[in-house]
Amino acid sequence: MVLPDADATFEPGSPHVSRSDGGTWLGHPRQLARLFSVEAWERFGFYGLRALLVLYLTNHFLLSDREANGLYGGYMSLVYLTPVVGGLIADRYLGSKRSVKFGAIVMAVGYFLLCFGGQPAKPFAVIDGQRYEVTEQKASGDTKLQFITAAGQHLRIKGQPDGSVQLLADDGHVARTVAKRDFSSDAHRSPFYVTLMLFALSLIVVGNGFFKPNISTIVGSLYAEGDRRRDAGFTIFYWGINIGSIGSQTFCPVLVTMFGWWAGFLLAAIGMLFAYALIRFDGGRLAGYGEPPVQEGKDRAAIIYILAILAAPITWLVLRNVMEAPEAAAGAGFVGYLLALPVLGKVLFVTFLAAVVGIPVWAWRAGTRAEFQMMLAAVILVVFNVTFWTLFEQAGSSLTLFADRNTDLNLFGLTMSAAQTQNFNPITIVLFAPVMSWLWLALAKRNWEPSIPIKFGLALVLVGAGFVLLAFSGHFAGSGFRVSLWWLVATYFLHSIAELCISPVGLSMITKLSIARVVGMMMGVWFLSISVAEYFAGAIAQAASVQTVGGQVTNAELSLHTYLGSFQTGGIATIAAGVLLLVLAPVLKRLMHGVR
Repeated sequence: MVLPDADATFEPGSPHVSRSDGGTWLGHPRQLARLFSVEAWERFGFYGLRALLVLYLTNHFLLSDREANGLYGGYMSLVYLTPVVGGLIADRYLGSKRSVKFGAIVMAVGYFLLCFGGQPAKPFAVIDGQRYEVTEQKASGDTKLQFITAAGQHLRIKGQPDGSVQLLADDGHVARTVAKRDFSSDAHRSPFYVTLMLFALSLIVVGNGFFKPNISTIVGSLYAEGDRRRDAGFTIFYWGINIGSIGSQTFCPVLVTMFGWWAGFLLAAIGMLFAYALIRFDGGRLAGYGEPPVQEGKDRAAIIYILAILAAPITWLVLRNVMEAPEAAAGAGFVGYLLALPVLGKVLFVTFLAAVVGIPVWAWRAGTRAEFQMMLAAVILVVFNVTFWTLFEQAGSSLTLFADRNTDLNLFGLTMSAAQTQNFNPITIVLFAPVMSWLWLALAKRNWEPSIPIKFGLALVLVGAGFVLLAFSGHFAGSGFRVSLWWLVATYFLHSIAELCISPVGLSMITKLSIARVVGMMMGVWFLSISVAEYFAGAIAQAASVQTVGGQVTNAELSLHTYLGSFQTGGIATIAAGVLLLVLAPVLKRLMHGVR
């Protein structure tokens, strides 16, 4: 769950004086305790929403899988793009502390607005151009059957492997088979509440841009340059991320089950308000940390706040465009796919392509031979980083929908919700991060610690293996075409170990390999790579979309095979990428000139 944002991206050099005022907490400046709590509560809100979002979009607004996964990918992409701007604004104008306060309150408003979703959308089906209202009837467990009334008959909708739909009469016989091209489904949903939902997500994106990079900058400022406690301090700080994540992904879904979607989002908003209160009312404990830079003339804070809020409608337009983007025509090829991309996709693709091509060219012209080679190695690893997070970030989209639709959610006699399955990742991180840290240190003492390219390659192989393993679970599916939850546990375990191979070294790699005068730009490229990966993750989840009516799959068997087929394809491709990187590792190691 600790993404390679390693949230220390925009950390400035610390002054050559002790930053501790005498008090300590776990051997660290006592201010770390408050920042730990702030981060835990902020991540409580963020991951609470992440756990619920795709399920909310598909079950409340009844968006199709393609629309929901695309919107989720666009939202997460912007979440990892806006910190590039937020960090720069803090460095030049606001200071880290004011940025964090502003971001926290804006995000809290966004979470609160999500509580107002209106009435659930009402599904309908279109057959041969004629619209029929859809009703549902609960079957076994959480399974719901979808019906229409046509020509006086009550007919159940059942999807077929070829995309056609059978309409079954009450006695079970097939009253009619509708070809794929003649059947579609959608829902009546309030344009107002859809607009409000998108605006709420837009506020969260904007607020996150101010909060995410700058809370870590404050943590970094607690330590003097050369203070060896710094890495350990950030390790403690990142535990806050996972603790907050575990709490929200446990309790937000529980409140949704007990009271409705609004209760889960309200809990996320309350968590965010706790984060704001801890940083706003610090009792002077953070005085002197994260303060604004010395500026000449009038303070620009007010105009920055206004412009940030005005950016929310622009973000709304971007998210709307992503959600409503048409699918590329069959056989259109790569060019056709690019042309069909929404604006966000086109901008990310062009910008990232320009970065991975232009940066090595610039380094070749402006730097020494060694600097060029080190920058080239960094860019190659950044490209592989996109591959890793594209697959890893299926957790909030296709893996959650798979858990909801094709997984038996009983474990040790208890029934989980699909949203809660995302908790397997942070729990594994909390349990195994110390083990992995000890392992790397033990190997380093024997001079056996793997190089950065080897760790990246292992991460790719492990995340791919997790999906290949999950694809194998289809052979053991039960009569309801659901697999045991243990398969998902095993997948998340492999993914989490993979994360521990790649996440802690990513930012460090960038700072070590970059030419000094462009480290900031390369940090931006690192964030851009994660943003691109989040967008691609949404696109991959779209490829795994299944036919639904009223938020329910029309054929559980088809759903199972669609998900597992997509997981297998993605897993094999990522393992191949990992093997390629392992083969290239000796070459990259030479290009890195001793950087480990």
